[in-house]
Amino acid sequence: MESLPYADADSTLRAIAGQAEGFGRFAIGGLHGPLFCVTSLSDDGPGSLREACRRPGPGWIVFEVSGVIQLSSYLSVGSYKTIDGRGERVKLTGKGLRLKECENVIICNMEFEGGRGHDVDGIQIKPNSKHIWIDRCSFKDYDDGLIDITRGSTDITVSRCYFAQHDKTMLIGADPSHVWDRCIRVTIHHCFFDGTRQRHPRVRFGKVHLYNNYTRNWDIYAVCASVEAQIYSQCNIYEAGMKKKTFEFYTEKAADREEPRSGLIRSEGDLFLDGAQPCLLTGIGQDSLFHPSEFYQTWTMEAPSDSLKHVLQICTGWQPIPRPP
Repeated sequence: MESLPYADADSTLRAIAGQAEGFGRFAIGGLHGPLFCVTSLSDDGPGSLREACRRPGPGWIVFEVSGVIQLSSYLSVGSYKTIDGRGERVKLTGKGLRLKECENVIICNMEFEGGRGHDVDGIQIKPNSKHIWIDRCSFKDYDDGLIDITRGSTDITVSRCYFAQHDKTMLIGADPSHVWDRCIRVTIHHCFFDGTRQRHPRVRFGKVHLYNNYTRNWDIYAVCASVEAQIYSQCNIYEAGMKKKTFEFYTEKAADREEPRSGLIRSEGDLFLDGAQPCLLTGIGQDSLFHPSEFYQTWTMEAPSDSLKHVLQICTGWQPIPRPP
């Protein structure tokens, strides 16, 4: 088998706490809280996910039921919560999750599809949230973003997720006036962006480490560095469809700077297939681009290959795995 991360993460229920690779590595979720069992697919009320999320203090939320939860409004997730979909198949639709001014949240093995309305994202992380891990979730077809990380939210890992049937996939840093977004740090690894149009991700200001992701058949670009973004793209697979431009650079003016500027991308060990254009700007301004090892020592990575591509098509997104003991 490939050298995939998190081999022991399903050994016991809470083994995933604090085990994320990358910037979200300190996320413990509801490790020290009681177990909450969701027994109802209702939007609210006894046994619902919304009721479980509303409870004060830490909590580890699991499901005793499979099916679709139709959310009539954003579902707010507080600090020190784990939403753990292992053992069931639960899909959120209508709206999404909102992680607002919270810390230490883990969301794993859930599905998000069909979010409707202005500014409706699958998972919206803003403002000032930190220590978050989103793992093995499936996302498709929301009116705005699938995952948006903005307004000072940081220290986040997105891993083993599947993204499809969508336009503006993942936004990191929402506006050139939000200069405090220079604090943003995000790791995205072992994800599969399957024909989504753009923003895998689009970044303003923040530092983003991408490794061992598979992005194919985009419609505008794969990855975009805008104002002051620093993107380290390492051992990813970029497989072009009709559009060959892999990396885009948008120039914008930060509110506290005189001159507009774009961001930086370093591409190292990436695999470009079917005419996907490699990064032409390697070497320009690279001195000011961060290296992941300045922040964490280890991450599980292999050279991009056909076998990695096939594994990512199978092992990303919601998985039919039993709930660990």
